[in-house]
Amino acid sequence: MHRQHFNANRVQVSTLLSIKTGACPEDCKYCPQSGHYNTGLDKEKLMEVQKVLDEAKRAKEIGSTRFCMGAAWKHPSAKDLPYVLEMVKGVKAMGMETCMTLGKLDEAQTKALADAGLDYYNHNLDTSPEFYGNIITTRTYAERLQTLSYVRDAGMKICSGGILGMGESIADRAGLLIQLANLPEHPESVPINMLVKVEGTPLENAEDVDPFDFIRMLAVARIMMPKSHVRLSAGREQMNEQMQSLAFLAGANSIFYGEKLLTTANPQADKDMQLFARLGIKPEAREEYADEVHQAAIEHAIIEQRDASLFYDAATH
Repeated sequence: MHRQHFNANRVQVSTLLSIKTGACPEDCKYCPQSGHYNTGLDKEKLMEVQKVLDEAKRAKEIGSTRFCMGAAWKHPSAKDLPYVLEMVKGVKAMGMETCMTLGKLDEAQTKALADAGLDYYNHNLDTSPEFYGNIITTRTYAERLQTLSYVRDAGMKICSGGILGMGESIADRAGLLIQLANLPEHPESVPINMLVKVEGTPLENAEDVDPFDFIRMLAVARIMMPKSHVRLSAGREQMNEQMQSLAFLAGANSIFYGEKLLTTANPQADKDMQLFARLGIKPEAREEYADEVHQAAIEHAIIEQRDASLFYDAATH
């Protein structure tokens, strides 16, 4: 199934930056950025546009083809949206794909992001409709689906997935995939996250996910959404090389690359590339630049700069 639609030895590489951290009014029980819980995370204002563009430039230099920007908001404000639009335009001008996750959107905000050149919008469903109310009460499942509808209608691509390890049942995991697979169009990107347990959140003592159950989730996502990129997302820091290797064999073909995944750790970039080399995997180039020269440039940059500390730590600055 995977090989029918993708080069099995290519993985799409994205970098994720927290552009506004902490004090989110939502009560997602898994999230250290929620203002409802004391996780020791300081509230930060929206990053300056130029600082965001500097981070995007660094991400591009080490091989990322997509730059994802996340803000801890219920929804973007009228005051902040113009700065966000400038970030999109600036990253787009570098030749990178752009992705944002800003919370709930209305139709006008969605159109503004599309007009600025945003390629992807991330808005996860998190879990099944039946289990959702056990995890979040400040935003409805219907509101999440409405935002995805606005994004699709505006001509942008959708990044939407969920989280394993929140106390959900096997049926809930299946229910999440059924929801995603029955959207009018499959999401172009489907991140499958393993819960990162953070002290101070209600899920800090949640039971660990069985590694094989996680791999099965990736494999079923690949079968149900064969043309989507299935992203091995949050929780990779807790996975050994063997588990990550199984994930790629099961159909995962996208990762976040860099030292921070919003406010939780992500495997170091050089370790990712060392594992890629052992598995015979190479980064996937953007389609419009997928010639041999561009691919060679990406791989050369990774080799030259993989040991550099290039990533902004949004949790400590």
